Parts: sequence; C-alpha cells; structure tokens
Amino acid sequence: MRPFVRVLLLILVAVLVALPVLAQDAGPATIRSLVEAGRDDDLRWPDFSDYRKHLVNFYEPLNYAFAWSRNGKVTPQSLAVIALFESADVKGVNAVDYDGSRWGARLQALSSGHPDDVALARFDVAVSTSLMRYISDLHIGRINPRNLRFELDIESKKYYLPKLLTQIKDAPDPAVMLSQIEPPYEEYRRLQRALAMYRQLAADAAHEAPLPDDKTIKPGEAYSGTVQLARMLRRVGDLPATVKSDPKHRVYDGALITAVKRFQSRHGLQPDGVISAKTFRALNTPLSFRVKQIQWALERWRWAPMEFDTPPIIVNIPEFVLRAWNEKGETQVAMRVVVGKAYSHQTPVFAAAMQYVVLRPYWSVPPSIQAKELLPKIAASPGYLARNGYEIVTPDGEPVDTDHVDSDTLAKLRSFALQVRQKPGANNALGLIKFIFPNQNNVYFHSTPSQELFSKTRRDFSHGCIRVEDPVALAQWVLRDQPQWTADEIRSHMKDGDPTQINLPKPIPIMIIYSTASAGENGEVHFFEDIYGHDETLENALAAGYPYPA
Repeated sequence: MRPFVRVLLLILVAVLVALPVLAQDAGPATIRSLVEAGRDDDLRWPDFSDYRKHLVNFYEPLNYAFAWSRNGKVTPQSLAVIALFESADVKGVNAVDYDGSRWGARLQALSSGHPDDVALARFDVAVSTSLMRYISDLHIGRINPRNLRFELDIESKKYYLPKLLTQIKDAPDPAVMLSQIEPPYEEYRRLQRALAMYRQLAADAAHEAPLPDDKTIKPGEAYSGTVQLARMLRRVGDLPATVKSDPKHRVYDGALITAVKRFQSRHGLQPDGVISAKTFRALNTPLSFRVKQIQWALERWRWAPMEFDTPPIIVNIPEFVLRAWNEKGETQVAMRVVVGKAYSHQTPVFAAAMQYVVLRPYWSVPPSIQAKELLPKIAASPGYLARNGYEIVTPDGEPVDTDHVDSDTLAKLRSFALQVRQKPGANNALGLIKFIFPNQNNVYFHSTPSQELFSKTRRDFSHGCIRVEDPVALAQWVLRDQPQWTADEIRSHMKDGDPTQINLPKPIPIMIIYSTASAGENGEVHFFEDIYGHDETLENALAAGYPYPA
C-alpha cells in the first residue's frame, strides 16, 4: 500500500472514531457557549446576562452536562417546572416571561425521534434560565424596590440559585419545593384568589360599554342606566344575585343605593349613595385595570420579609389604615391613619423596628418647618412662640428665653444653632403620645389634638409622619407584654406630668407599605386611589421587561 493511501486511511479512521466524541461534546459545548454569552434568542426575553454567573455556578459542577434530560428524554422534574411556567399567571406574574406558550412546541420537537445534543442543550439552558427567573420573581419580586426609591431590603432574603436548582433537578416533586418560595401571608394568598376572580370578571365585562355619567345621580332620581348599573354591581358582588332588576324601572332607589354604598366603601369613597363624578369614575374603571392593581399588590408583598420575629404593625398608605397582627397573621388592631401630603410631604415606604413609646412628648420641630413656617411668624411677632406653647432650645436641649426673641436669637434660629420645640400638652402637634421606630426619614406614629381629619375618606394631610386615630388602643397593643400599662394608666400619664419614655423589651417590626388593592379577611376586595403615583411607576418598570436592574 502506498504511503499516502495509508495516511489517508489513518485520518479517516481517526475521524470516524472522533465523531461520537464530538457529538457527545456538542451538548456541553453548546450549554457553555450560551451561558458565557448570557443570551439565547430562542427565549421570549433573550438577554439573561443578569443570571449568567448563577448559571455558570450551576453548570460548572456538572461539567456543563444536561440537567433537565437524560438519555435524550426530558426528566420528570423538567416537566414539573414547565407546568409551573405555563400556569404562572395564577401567581400574579406573567407566564409569557417564562416562555409559557413555547414549551409545548419544544417538547414536541424533542419527543419526535432522537433529538440532537444541540437541541437538548438549548432546551436545558431555557429551562434553567426560566426557572431562575421564576424563583426570583415569586420570592423577591421582579423589581428591586430600591430602584423605585422604596426603602425595603430584599438582599437578605435572596436564594443562592445554583444550589436551589441543583436540589430541584433531583427532587421527587419540584412543585412541593417551589410552593415554599412565595410570601407565606394570608393577605398574599387572598390576593391571588382575588386575582383569579377579577380575571374572570374582566373577561365577562370585556365588551360592556361604560355607564352614562352626564350628571350626579342622587337617591330617588331618575337614571337611564339602572339596569346596567345593577348588572355591574351584581357582577362584583355588591348587589346580591337574588335582587332582580325591572328593565322598566328607571329610578335609582332601594337595593341599588345599598349596593352603591358598599361599592363606594370598597373603593375608598364616601359611602353616601350619591353617584358623583368620583363614583362614576370608579364604576367605569375597567376590571382589567383592577386585575393590574391586584398584580401590583402581589409584587409589593414579595418585597416583604418571609417572616417576622414578632407580630408586626403594617400601614398601607393609600388605604389610610394601620393594622397590628397577632401571631397567626390575623388583624388584632385596626385603625384609620393620616399620612403625608401627596404633593409635598409624601410618607416614605420602608421597614423599621419600634423601640419605645413616649407619653406626653415634646415636639422637636423639623428644620424644614422651622425655616418655612415658624420663622416668618416669629419675625412678624416675637411673642408667637410663647403664646403657642413653643420654646427655644440649644442642641443639648437646654431652654433659652422665648419671651423676647431678639435679632441675634432669630439669626441663630435661621442657622439652626438654636431649635424650636413644642412643650407637652393637649395642643402639642404630636398629641399626647408618639411611637418611635428609628429611621433615616424621622417618621413615626403619633396622636393628634385634631380628630376631624379621620372622618375624611382621603387622609393625606401630614408632613410625612403618621397620625393614628386611637393611640391608646395602639399603645395597649404595643405594651401588651408590660401589664402594668393598662389603658387607664396610659391615659393618666398622657393627661399630666413630664414626658415618659417606655422602652420595649422586644422591638416590633414596622412596615409602611403602598398597595392600591387589598383582600380582606371577610373576602371583600378593596381598591384605593394611587395618591402618590407609585402604581404608574411600577407599571412602567415592569413593562421594560428583562433584565430588570438589580
């Protein structure tokens, strides 16, 4: 045999021997290539660079071998997580974000004949990427709240995703594992049930025209839209199904008035039965928008801690309500609150821990109020402070002469070398009690000498702190582990004496949240006005899609 023929035969044999090895390496090579690129154009959201390091740490210990198929067959575990992707809408996220509608075609392609390793590799990376997104989205939310200027920390609750995926790929039942990643609160679960209900309601009402709203309708007046109004109220549960409508009856009266009042109450409106412009606006808000509000509420609950060391106090800003939970997560104390003004003094969203309560507190006037509101009054009338129960103090809290404010004192007030505080008493702006949970915003709960604002449906009137309607009830709950502080004892110390600080043996978690939808323990779903515009900000952030800023 000629030498060159022998060489050709040797090369051919080597190629034939190498072909199975090359085919075997095609899968790991494709997985590595996709992961290193941080992009897969087969995905609905191709750019997964934000998860690239997690994917490297998941696949490297596997030598980039298949995680979600064996011997050319997809694993039961991969089928289980794909089923979750396809039904993700019920959780309040979007199945399309995890390629929900694309898995059927992928599985069909892999089941027809013997799939090549490149196809299996692309499938593998798609499952891993979608699963990391799914876990993160349901556990900590799609949007980092700090990117929306909310002072809530999600870093401490993040999973190490490579480890979790490794456990899931070998788990007997991945769905059971993944059922533990969402917030464990009843409010969250109630909102998910409300979401399913309102999706169906929105579908039923998709082609319904809005109510005619050319004028305000008062009880007893004629109204051409009574039949449609009854249908709308019956649909959302405010008018009992047993109440029948007479198509010929065109007067707004009877059960319709009762149903409108219930609707108004659920939508943060004055339940007076008058169908004003605000009530018409709420009635004509598409139910598809209510679906979005519930989804945004679910997103915000994912920012909350997974558990509290002790029952928390939660204030929902647009609802203007404070709730204190018991150990079972049930509402034990609830009351109306006044929050910061929408256009100038918004109450921030944050978490903190209450550490002490002060009875008969001083009010240390914030620098902004001292400069903008008090100094002009002092300059116009040097006796203003003394007449209104204020005093001037040094930074160490030592009082100085308030009766005669001369030009030197006024200059020191302008430079904040001296400060103004209000003495304890019935006219103190903080009322007779304050609840302190140290935070960078200097926000706290306090009582107030003026109670009339609590009767209003929209209660954004403060400079940012939160006024509580029933301070004694809240103090009793906060001090429940100190039995000497009875309601009578609290009132006695509020009425007379020097300021009294009561330290808490164990801090109480405080969460100031912002949610325009809530699902009550009685099954009612409530919606509120987006007074600070945070819903619109969140909607725009979610619309941007992946990768979301970390």
